[in-house]
Amino acid sequence: MKLLESPGPIGVFDSGYGGLTILHQMRQLMPQYDYLYLGDNARAPYGPRSFDIVYQFTREAVMKLFDLGCHLVIIACNTASAKALRTIQQNDLPGIDPKRRVLGVIRPTAECIGHITQSRHVGIFATVGTIKSESYVLEIQKLYPDITVTGEPCPMWVPLIENNEYDSPGADYFVEKRIGNLMRRDPKIDTIILGCTHYPLLLNKILKYVPRGVKIIPQGEYVANSLKDYMVRHPEIDVKCSKGGKCHYMTTESVDKFSESAQLFLHETVDVEQVTLE
Repeated sequence: MKLLESPGPIGVFDSGYGGLTILHQMRQLMPQYDYLYLGDNARAPYGPRSFDIVYQFTREAVMKLFDLGCHLVIIACNTASAKALRTIQQNDLPGIDPKRRVLGVIRPTAECIGHITQSRHVGIFATVGTIKSESYVLEIQKLYPDITVTGEPCPMWVPLIENNEYDSPGADYFVEKRIGNLMRRDPKIDTIILGCTHYPLLLNKILKYVPRGVKIIPQGEYVANSLKDYMVRHPEIDVKCSKGGKCHYMTTESVDKFSESAQLFLHETVDVEQVTLE
């Protein structure tokens, strides 16, 4: 496959819809760039899937975005960042095109946390797959060895959001239960990372049940700021990213379903194209 060399959009990939929260923050901070969003909604959720399958699916998505002209791809999915990013960066990119870049959402979040926590006790809410990978624990403790990290899997949170039940009374039970579990395991936690891009939609519920003084960290703002800084430090990548202020959306599911769900995250109507991955 011959990859295009002319400037192209920044690719943003997620298994589902949560990556739209990351994309929204990127567009707020850097509206001049073109963006191409790809949701593998037909095969979501990735959370319960094995490392090998998540890697396979993520690699297919990255290759699709490269084929469509992206020189930089942001994996706006914590599960894919945890289970596939490193392998793609280390094993695949050198053979595909060593000048292209694939970045994730875990490291930018880990980098900011050392400046926020006072108690040096941090909690993570994430999917089962992200918690099992221990990616957040490894990244945070690599940067800040003095921080204690406790992860709590939240298997019901994504289904609640994607079924538009995140604001229902039933969601309170699942949110309160996971917050209770986490705080019982480490009452010293003063900062909690929302380690799934869907979770900002549950923010009102989460704030209702977390103890007073505990800070909640959604990822979008930190990932966007990290990307802006990355572009300044890597002008050779920046020059390959087209700047027309446009955004295009693609899904492996039906366009109607994507459009309906995207409104939950973006509060706007979007034009969507259906694609296949292989």
